[in-house]
Order: sequence, then C-alpha cells, then structure tokens
Amino acid sequence: MAIRTPEEKPVHSVTSGKPGIHADLLEDVRLLWQELRGLTHDHIKLAALETKRAGKSLVSMVVAGVVMAVLLIGVWIGLMAAAALALIESNMVGGTEAVLLITGANLVVALLLFWFIRSRSRYLLFPETVRSLRGKEGSHEDRQKQ
Repeated sequence: MAIRTPEEKPVHSVTSGKPGIHADLLEDVRLLWQELRGLTHDHIKLAALETKRAGKSLVSMVVAGVVMAVLLIGVWIGLMAAAALALIESNMVGGTEAVLLITGANLVVALLLFWFIRSRSRYLLFPETVRSLRGKEGSHEDRQKQ
C-alpha cells in the first residue's frame, strides 16, 4: 500500500501552514483512493479478459460438439443400415420391412427420450425456490393446482 511512514509525511498543513493531521489524513485518503481505483481497474480488466477467453472456449466447444454430433449421426445411420442388412440376410423380413422396423424402433426410442426430457423440464423453473419465495399463499394455490 502507498500509505506513507511518519518520516515521509508533510510537515505543514495545506490551509494554515501549521503542522497538522488534516493534511496527512487527506493525503493518505487520496493515495488510498488512487490505489482503490487502480485495483478496481485491474479486477475489471481481468474479468473482461477471462470473459473473452471463456467466450472463445465456449465457441470452440460448441463447434466441436456440432462436428461430433454429425459424426455420431453417421455412425448411427451405419449401425441401423447394418441391422437392416442383417435382418434381410437372415431371411426374417424383406428389405422394405427391415427398413420400416428399424425406423419404428428409432421412433420409439425418440419418443421415450422426448417423454424423459419433458418430465425433467419442470425442474428448470426452480419450482421449490419459487414456492418458497411466494410464501404461504402461493404454496396453497400451488397445492390446489396439483
């Protein structure tokens, strides 16, 4: 910190020319204010730099995720085609039936995942927190809705 030692402090007051504590105190407050401004500036600059780095990281992660999703879709299509060919080669079903069977199985899995996501989505609204903030009247109304 830049607070001065007693040897460094001015001898005379700014207003009266006599030795005084007011000049020392004002100078210390001024130095402290300058340091506080500098420290605040440094913290804001650090936060801005970290926000910029976090934004770049997020963009690269999203791009990598999209590329990975495209690759996984290709893998899934390949697996489903192999399953359809296996059904056809085993003479269990014809070509059209095998494709329809694989498509139907994928649709069932997609519907199950949709149901799972929808059942979990109500927790995104922080229901217990909202209920506690509403108080007793709000929780009574919520219980009547259920």
